[in-house]
Amino acid sequence: MSVIDDYLATLDNPQKTELTRIRSFVMRLVPDAQDVLTYGMPGFKNRGKYLISFAGFKDHLSVFPGSGPIEELKDELKAYTTSKGTIQFTLDHPLSDELLTKIIAACVVHNTPKDA
Repeated sequence: MSVIDDYLATLDNPQKTELTRIRSFVMRLVPDAQDVLTYGMPGFKNRGKYLISFAGFKDHLSVFPGSGPIEELKDELKAYTTSKGTIQFTLDHPLSDELLTKIIAACVVHNTPKDA
């Protein structure tokens, strides 16, 4: 089992199901990403650099893509609570497949060295 599997095993459904969906998106869009545990939360590194993490909380779920993707997608994130590096959402108002794809793609762009 990976660190992400261990974390997901601690959650109840439907939080576990939603975070598993997010994990699947990352793995599909960035197949070389490596599972990591960062600040006690599951996440991914790509090319040795932080990519994205996620977590479940009592009243919401969050993804942590960093400040660049949030700034880049700020108009599309208006319906969610955001801070410098966090997007909060709920099971009743999850991130759409389209928006999740855009967030992960933005993470990859911000993760790629400028000279690559």
